[in-house]
Amino acid sequence: MLLDFEKPIAELEAKLADMKQLAGDQDETVLKAIKALEKKITDLKRETFENLTGWQRVQLSRHPDRPYTLDYIYEITSDFIELHGDRNVADDKAMVGGLGTIDGQTFMLIGQQKGRNTKQRQLRNFGMANPEGYRKALRLMKLAEKFNKPIVTFIDTPGAFPGLEAEERGQGEAIARNLKEMFMLKVPVICVVIGEGASGGALGIAIGDKVLMLENTWYSVISPESCSSILWRSWEYKEQAAEVLKLTAKDMLSLKLIDGIVKEPLGGAHTDVKWMAQELKKVILTYTRELASLSAEERISKRIEKFGAMGVVKE
Repeated sequence: MLLDFEKPIAELEAKLADMKQLAGDQDETVLKAIKALEKKITDLKRETFENLTGWQRVQLSRHPDRPYTLDYIYEITSDFIELHGDRNVADDKAMVGGLGTIDGQTFMLIGQQKGRNTKQRQLRNFGMANPEGYRKALRLMKLAEKFNKPIVTFIDTPGAFPGLEAEERGQGEAIARNLKEMFMLKVPVICVVIGEGASGGALGIAIGDKVLMLENTWYSVISPESCSSILWRSWEYKEQAAEVLKLTAKDMLSLKLIDGIVKEPLGGAHTDVKWMAQELKKVILTYTRELASLSAEERISKRIEKFGAMGVVKE
C-alpha cells in the first residue's frame, strides 16, 4: 500500500528497477546513472520522512503492514507465554499480555492488538478493548508486581470500545481504576506508543515511569477525524485538526508529556520490522536498568510527580 506522499519515491524506485534490469555490467555510463538515482532516492526519502505533517504521521501509524504488539513481542522475547482472561467476564482479544524473557530477564508484556485481515480485525475488535480487556491488563500488572517483574505496555488503539455493552459493564470505571492502580505499582513500568494512541483507551495502559513514542505515531485525546467532525461538522478538515492537536511524537516531547522518542527506520517501522524490534528492545533494557537502580518508593514518587506536573502553568 502506497500513501500519497510516498508516490514520488515509488516512481523513482520503479525507474531504478528498470535501469538495473536493462543495464549491462560493463556499461559505465548507466552504472553511474544508477548510483546517482540511488542517491537521489535516498535524499528524497530522508527529506520526505523528516518533514512529515501531523496527518501524514497519522497515516503512517495506521499503515496495514505496520508491526503490532504481538509482532514486537515475538521478535524481542524468546519464550512468550500469553495469559488470558480477567477472571470475571471474558478474555478480551483486543488486549493481549503475558510473560516473556528478554536477554535473560522476565517481563510482563501487555498491549492492544489489531488484526491483519477482516477476520482477525473482527476477532480483535480493531484493537478497541472492552472493560474486561482493561481488567485483564490490571490483573497481569498485579501479577507482575507480586513476582517483582518489570512491566512493558504497547499502546496501539483507536480508542476504548464505545459500545453500549461496554458502558454497561463499566468501561469508564475500568480505565479509571487502571490509572489509579498503575500510579502505585512497585515495579518498573515502561509504556510505548507503537501506533495509534487515542483517548482514554490508550491512557488505560499508559501510566508509567517512562512513556515513549515511536517516531511515526500519535497520541491524543481525540482522533483528527473525530475532532474535525465535532468542530467543523465534517471529516474534510482532518489534516488541519491533526496540526492543531499537536499529536506527533515531537509535539508530545516538546510539551513534556512523554519521556522520549524511539527512532524508526527510514520509511516507517513496517519497512524493517526486525531492526525496529531490536531498537525497541535496546530502549526497553536501557530504561529497565535505569529504573531498577531506584527503590519502589522513589519510582512511585517520581511517577506521581511527573504526571502531576502535566498541564500545570506557572506565570
